[in-house]
Amino acid sequence: MTNRTTRRLPSLSILGLPILGLLAAGTLAAADWPNWRGPLRTGASPETGLIEGWSTAGENVLWKVDFVGRSTPVVFDGKVCVNGRAGEDVLRQEVVACFDAEDGEKLWERRFTVYHTSVPWTRVAWANLAADPETGTLFAQGAAGLFTVLDADTGETVWQRNLIEEFGFMEGYGGRTQTPLVDEDRVVVSFSNTSWGEEARPLHRYRAFDKRTGELLWVSTPAPSQADKNTQSTPAPALIGGRRLVVAGNGGGGIYAVEARTGRPIWGFQLSKRGINTSVVVDGTTVYATHGEENLDQATLGRVVAIDGTGRGDVTASHEIWRSPVSAGYATPALHDGTLYVLDTSGKVHALDAATGAERWDVRVGRIGRTYGPTFADGKLFTTDATGRVGIVRPGDGAGEVLDLEAIEIEGRAAEMWGSVAIAYGRLYFTTEEGLYCLGDPERPFAPESGPALALEETPAAPDGAAVTLSVRPYEVLLAPGESVTFRVEAFDDLGRALGPREATWSVADLAGAMDGATLSVAADAADHVGTVVARAGELEVKARVRVVGDLPMAEDFEAVELGSRPAYMMAYLAVWTVEELEGEKVLRKGPSAIKIDRHITFLGRPDHHDYTISADVMGTTDGRQRPDMGLINSGYTAELQWQGSRPGQTPGPKLEIRSWQAGLRMARTADYDWQPGVWYRMALTVTQREDDALIRAKVWPRDEPEPEAWTLEVEDPLPIRSGSAGLSAYSPVDVYWDNIEVTPNP
Repeated sequence: MTNRTTRRLPSLSILGLPILGLLAAGTLAAADWPNWRGPLRTGASPETGLIEGWSTAGENVLWKVDFVGRSTPVVFDGKVCVNGRAGEDVLRQEVVACFDAEDGEKLWERRFTVYHTSVPWTRVAWANLAADPETGTLFAQGAAGLFTVLDADTGETVWQRNLIEEFGFMEGYGGRTQTPLVDEDRVVVSFSNTSWGEEARPLHRYRAFDKRTGELLWVSTPAPSQADKNTQSTPAPALIGGRRLVVAGNGGGGIYAVEARTGRPIWGFQLSKRGINTSVVVDGTTVYATHGEENLDQATLGRVVAIDGTGRGDVTASHEIWRSPVSAGYATPALHDGTLYVLDTSGKVHALDAATGAERWDVRVGRIGRTYGPTFADGKLFTTDATGRVGIVRPGDGAGEVLDLEAIEIEGRAAEMWGSVAIAYGRLYFTTEEGLYCLGDPERPFAPESGPALALEETPAAPDGAAVTLSVRPYEVLLAPGESVTFRVEAFDDLGRALGPREATWSVADLAGAMDGATLSVAADAADHVGTVVARAGELEVKARVRVVGDLPMAEDFEAVELGSRPAYMMAYLAVWTVEELEGEKVLRKGPSAIKIDRHITFLGRPDHHDYTISADVMGTTDGRQRPDMGLINSGYTAELQWQGSRPGQTPGPKLEIRSWQAGLRMARTADYDWQPGVWYRMALTVTQREDDALIRAKVWPRDEPEPEAWTLEVEDPLPIRSGSAGLSAYSPVDVYWDNIEVTPNP
């Protein structure tokens, strides 16, 4: 392994100019590939001297390591880093690893236990990593919403947020997960969520965290509706009209631009009836976008559009520059020298004139073009195909010439391949189900020079500029009774440029606490609840969200909750959980979903709770052959009374199951238990953390009978989930009820 010293190089900026357009013309070279779209964020690289062919038999294969991945590597500071999956049976985990970019020696590896998700094992780790050369960190968004920031030199955690338990992250069985965007001092993540208050409605939102600390800076909800919760469009930075933007596809089928520093929506373009799975490419003031679902105005599938990015509001009817009928629902185009290279769903590359949309040529490079997209460098186009084909195409004036098309196999079949080719240091890096590859000319010396961290920097705001937007930081916090937090207010002008901090007057709404200047102190005897902190500066007002959840023990019998609502501190997580009256008592009900997706979870506690027991009364109903599953959540583990079973294919019948991963059933165990509809049962689920594992135990008994001493089911987990919120779980094609919830520390 080559010894290196990590270098943090300064950002490069050209004031007032569309730097992406200039860089795409090849005026600068950058050896690193710090994000999956490359140093220019256009899928293009200024690298030269790249190979024109290779062979799985060994030609131009500099090294290959065993690694199962389905995303695009990032390459920086002499390292190639990637996420994937590893382990067998009960040891299956999501993994992030970094290798020496020269020889493939593993530098470090981190594994993460998967839980709270219906994403199957084969679709784990679909999101790409994002690297930040300035801080030397990696950003990894897991399949189940665990967002982790790692030191790229050591693999140690810098900070972490549990997006599902803190913000109601909605994962989808399809597994497609959005890739983070590092921009200035922020990292922007994108996902559908439903939590509490104004975020109770399930919508696709964008969140910006401080990239160094994890503090939440802003949340943006530009789309009024959502067609799909399972989408995969990476936000892209842009500088248009002097305004710094983040532009991305949305689960509502639109392309949206929001201010990068505030999240304020600027414009939207409705492109599809379904969610967008591709990322945009920005060149100057033009935004290129694709999709593969049903069009709004025609009964056809898919389209490529060029959008004038200078508009405001709904620009669907006013700012389309051109359109092409090419259907590209998954692969993001690459842009170079006036040509947009689009990989369609069937595996063809289309070369479109970036100014007019006219097709210059097309060429087939595979059969399933559902990968992340093509990469351009050194006068060649590098493509990937879901059936394991890696293509090298030389674009011409009227045709594209396929120089090489190599198929990768595993165990006698095509190896799955979903990521793009990353290009750095004169080499090609990519992952497949069969391994992590490094291709290049063996005679070319390895030269890991780090390029500058490219930035879009507009003309600074005038110091005395008028403020039109305020941002309160942190935007959302989770506090316990007796805790305090100090807020601050930042001001921004009409172009979203920073004007600096502002003095404000502070007040609270629906909070059991008081403000001392900008510091909120929650009352020590406060019950669990939610509310807002309000800041006013001049005529402008801004709010921060506060959720108060105390330490254990906690209890909820719903008697103080208004009928038709739910405890405000509960995370909604899509389903309608409402308090109703049943047999003279208030109980919590979860009924059938209007969209026929009946399996959901909700949370009551804090992500840092551990070593506790949750117990509750539960009752299921029946309608003909329909029966529910219903249960409790403790520290990432679920215990359910089941009839249908936690995944398709399971044999129906009354049972009790303990699991952590709904689709993978990594450490799941079941025991027969003859529960009956219309009967109240008492359930208890306890998790005990031990030095090398966790002991998970569950019991159930008729509510009107004494509690048995013996546990109905016990499981030991060698990959323990060390903490997590208490919650409820149900599959409810018919009504399910809970009452008298208690969460108590273990003795």
